[in-house]
Amino acid sequence: MKVVETSNAPGAIGPYSQGYEVNELVFTSGQIPVNPQTGEVPSGITAQAEQSCKNVEAILTAAGSGLENVFKTTCFLADMADFAEFNQVYSKYFTSKPARSCVAVKELPKGVLCEIEAIAVKQ
Repeated sequence: MKVVETSNAPGAIGPYSQGYEVNELVFTSGQIPVNPQTGEVPSGITAQAEQSCKNVEAILTAAGSGLENVFKTTCFLADMADFAEFNQVYSKYFTSKPARSCVAVKELPKGVLCEIEAIAVKQ
């Protein structure tokens, strides 16, 4: 097992890693929409979904993989009313249409609107 770490995604805000490589698989931790350069969270579900996707992509890239190699995601929404708008952004990044679970949760860290985790194969 190898820890995946990159400055192109937000650092862990707890006792966990951004991701792990295990054999030919890459597992990302859930990525909330924190801009890794500024530490800021953008406003609105569209901007937050974009940033969460970019954060997942950065971790996958650091591990020698990419969004096209993702075969499973889990998505968390603070409000299921954001589902359609979230999907519009998500579909631009996850074009291979990986298997997915998407659930509404009571609350997410830092009060964000979405979080995405992914499992991918290495390139």
